[in-house]
Amino acid sequence: MEEEGLASPLLSNHVNQEPQKRARSYSYTKDEILTEFKKQLYLAGPLMTINLLICGLSMISVMFVGHLGELALSGASMATSFASVTGTSLMIGMGSALDTFCGQSYGAKQYHMLGIHMQRAMIVLLSVSIPLAFIWANAGSLLVFLGQDPEISAEAGLYARFMIPSLFANALLQCHVRFLQSQNNVVPMMLSTGITTLVHVLVCWIMVFKSGLGSRGAALANAVSLWINVLLLAIYVRVSPSCKKTWTGFSKEAFCNIPTFLKLAVPSAVMVCLEIWSFEMMVLLSGLLPNPQLETSVLSISLNTCSMIYMIPLGLSSATSVRVSNELGAGKAHAARLAIRVAMVAVVTEGVLGSMVLIFGRKLWGYCYSNEEEVVTYIAQMMLLIAGSHFIDGVQSVLSGAVRGSGRQKVGAIVNLGAYYLIGIPLAILFAFVLHMGGKGLWYGIIAALFAQAFFLYVLTLCTNWEKEAKKANQRVYESMVHDEVS
Repeated sequence: MEEEGLASPLLSNHVNQEPQKRARSYSYTKDEILTEFKKQLYLAGPLMTINLLICGLSMISVMFVGHLGELALSGASMATSFASVTGTSLMIGMGSALDTFCGQSYGAKQYHMLGIHMQRAMIVLLSVSIPLAFIWANAGSLLVFLGQDPEISAEAGLYARFMIPSLFANALLQCHVRFLQSQNNVVPMMLSTGITTLVHVLVCWIMVFKSGLGSRGAALANAVSLWINVLLLAIYVRVSPSCKKTWTGFSKEAFCNIPTFLKLAVPSAVMVCLEIWSFEMMVLLSGLLPNPQLETSVLSISLNTCSMIYMIPLGLSSATSVRVSNELGAGKAHAARLAIRVAMVAVVTEGVLGSMVLIFGRKLWGYCYSNEEEVVTYIAQMMLLIAGSHFIDGVQSVLSGAVRGSGRQKVGAIVNLGAYYLIGIPLAILFAFVLHMGGKGLWYGIIAALFAQAFFLYVLTLCTNWEKEAKKANQRVYESMVHDEVS
């Protein structure tokens, strides 16, 4: 282990000398900027594709269920939303702790630790999935308790029960994705997700129409497809030469040091869940407005549109997280700072172009969902607000990626709590119900939350001592290695 850099002085020299040498210089050469841009483009491109394909899985399932009738569609939609709030968001959040652990270990060239971190995450996420499975099994009763329509709740409860296998698949999938992503190995993930999406169409058709399972078949199809994706990635990790150093087999060390993992995993989950839950809350609030059918439909379409186009900056966010964690783990604070600056320029450029597309296409987009002029006109008005929110959302996503890469999820959770629940949601209620601005008022609240989140994270980034963060990354990697060696 000494040869791999376990000794504290070796790692300390590696981290401390580099910041001291470069901390005084904040200028970057053209070659440095271009090299960083190419690295981020290599990461972000496949990650954007992966995000869009994953979104496509749930959309395909809902499309198939939509041909079974209105009740089946309502139940599947409610179950999918329930699953997102109570399970999927939690898996994504806890899994994102690996952005810090794996990313910084890879940057520090402690490659064997990546496999241990992934196994540790698998143990934790699978354990958390067990109580969540009981919640999904009783989703119908819980939805009725929350005041939802009994008939739709019963259908949603049935759909949620058949989604339970996908919960465990998603837990393993998040771990494998973060493991590969942190070592800049994203093309295999893009290929496996592409294969899974193509297979999913066939699996859905068989399970929904040929098996006689109906909407339950769509839920099972989701599980089958996710397990196929997990299997493909698991095989790749275990046989690929590119993972030879980072995957050295199963180890009992994974059962040690779990509290340290939880110290990052829990705030990571809180950080992600607070944001996702606030958007779901907007849909619930829209049902309390006058003409709730119109308001809920338009807000749901707006959120779906926003989520779909958000997959682009989300790819940049993940790329930022990888680059920042890798560079901090390597002790290169100067390079981590450059990674954030390049990502910010890229996401601002994308935000301007994306917003222009939304603005120019606002009068046509509504026809993709409805032929009613009232709905189409309302959607066109909302598209202007979506364009503004998309720009701000991109900025905060990159800054959030920097927070994850540096291991400051606790701060990120506090920022999200303040931005969404102390600013965004209260303003949304004020605009929508007090000032009678309807669905637009709710979206103004979303914009306010995103702006506050982006502003707080930007101030945090400006005030960050990246040399100090590089030392913290060094200490985090060293402590995890020492603990596992002692155990």
